Amino acid sequence: MKIIVLGTGGPRPDPRRMASTVLIRLGAENILFDAGRGVMVQMARAGVPLGSLRHVFLTHHHFDHIGDLYDVMLNSWLAGRREALEIRGPQETERLVRVLQTEVYDKDIAWRDQGEPTFGGWAPVLAQDIGAGSVLDTGHWRVSAEVVSHGDGLDLSAQLRARWTCLGYRFEAEGKVVAISGDTVPCPGLARLADGADILVQCCFLATPEIEGEHFRRLARHTLACGDSVGRIAAAAGVKTLVLTHHRPRSDDAMLAALERDVRADFHGRLIIAEDLTAIEL
Repeated sequence: MKIIVLGTGGPRPDPRRMASTVLIRLGAENILFDAGRGVMVQMARAGVPLGSLRHVFLTHHHFDHIGDLYDVMLNSWLAGRREALEIRGPQETERLVRVLQTEVYDKDIAWRDQGEPTFGGWAPVLAQDIGAGSVLDTGHWRVSAEVVSHGDGLDLSAQLRARWTCLGYRFEAEGKVVAISGDTVPCPGLARLADGADILVQCCFLATPEIEGEHFRRLARHTLACGDSVGRIAAAAGVKTLVLTHHRPRSDDAMLAALERDVRADFHGRLIIAEDLTAIEL
């Protein structure tokens, strides 16, 4: 099993980082978690056959996690996918995928389907809304989900709050566990996902010295885990390897060094501050 952190950035453009996306490779299978900016380019750079994708799991619907979902749908097909691509995610994932196919890229799909028969006709893309619990068990690997807290304490309208769900995932295969936090702060769902994990891929936006001003204090409290909490999360869960992603744009690495000091105060396992295309073997 290999985990490739395809992108390690967030919503703001960063020349150093594509948006937060994780790929798990298990033999010939490639399982994608989120589909942020640059995902297919990064897969190509990593030498992953684009047509091999069959399963995508979305954590939530912020654009830095779904912005290149259309690219996954179309380029996996153009690269040879002939079976259905199955996309699972929180509520309204089915609506999102349907709109992309029938209202946004419908002409593009129809043109390629009808005008370029060498591609074998449009291969279906299926979507399913999921929640906490067991999501998929193939017999070779299984995925479960937990609801995590991403903005739960912000002043969101009741209407938006009713539609807003964020998930983290727990991937199990070959006796190993990989937990993918999604975007979250410390919460019970994250603790359950990470419990005893061999690898926790954890969002971590700021080092403690960067948590300045009311905006960033609110962010660290309600939106994205930061250096003041991620070490404690991993230590409490008994995680063996902690992989930090979803970094803010920075002009140099000074704050990454500060982030390492933050985490080392609480966590004494293996620590990887991920860059784009960081690969971890299990």
